[in-house]
Amino acid sequence: MRVLIVDDHALIRRSLELALSAEADIEVVGEASDGQEAVELADRLMPDVALMDVRMPKLSGIEATRGIKESVPSTRIIMLTVSDEEEDLFEAIKAGATGYLLKDVQLDEVPDAVRGVHEGQSLINPAMAAKLISEFASMSRKEAERPPQLPVPRLTDREMEVLRLVAKGMNNREIAKQLFISENTVKNHVRNILDKLQLHSRMEAVVYAVRERMLEIT
Repeated sequence: MRVLIVDDHALIRRSLELALSAEADIEVVGEASDGQEAVELADRLMPDVALMDVRMPKLSGIEATRGIKESVPSTRIIMLTVSDEEEDLFEAIKAGATGYLLKDVQLDEVPDAVRGVHEGQSLINPAMAAKLISEFASMSRKEAERPPQLPVPRLTDREMEVLRLVAKGMNNREIAKQLFISENTVKNHVRNILDKLQLHSRMEAVVYAVRERMLEIT
C-alpha cells in the first residue's frame, strides 16, 4: 500500500512515517506540510491512502480531501486530527474522507487503520461515530419534505439491511455476525451498493441514502 502523509507538524509526520515504514506491506511515498502540496503530490504519486490533518495552511485538510478525490478518486483518505468538532467530521465525510480518527489514537493502531480503509472499510473514532449518527438524524429530519431530485437507484432488500447497519457504525465483521453471513458476502454487498450509487465510500452511501430518504435514522 502506498501512503501519503499530510500534516503541518514535522514531528507528527516523522512519527507516522516511522510507524508505517516498519510494516512490510506499507510504503510511505510522500509527505506534505499543507493542503495545496497534498493535492499536488497525490496527483503525481497516486497513493492508495492519505493520512490527512484537518487544520493546515494554504488549503485545509477538508479542501485538500475534496481536491484529491476529484483528481485521484481511488485514494482513500483518513483524517487524523485533534478536532472533535461535529462540523469538521461531517464536512470531511462529505468531502470524501473514508476515516476520521483523533490524534490520541495509538501509533501502533495506524497501520491497521490504513489497511482497513484500503480494503474498503470506513473508520471513525467511536466517540465521533455517535456524533455522525446524530448529524445523520438531524439531516434526515431537515430533508423529510424535500422531493427526490432524480430517480434513486434501487437496492435489494439485503443491500438495504447492510446499509442500515453501516449507518449504525458497524464494521464488516459486526454486520456479518448480525446477518449470519460471511464477511466476504458483506464486502460484496457494500461493493454493489457503492457501484449502484456511484459513490466511493460507505459513509458517502449513508449520507446519500439519508438525503434521498432511502434511510431514516432516529
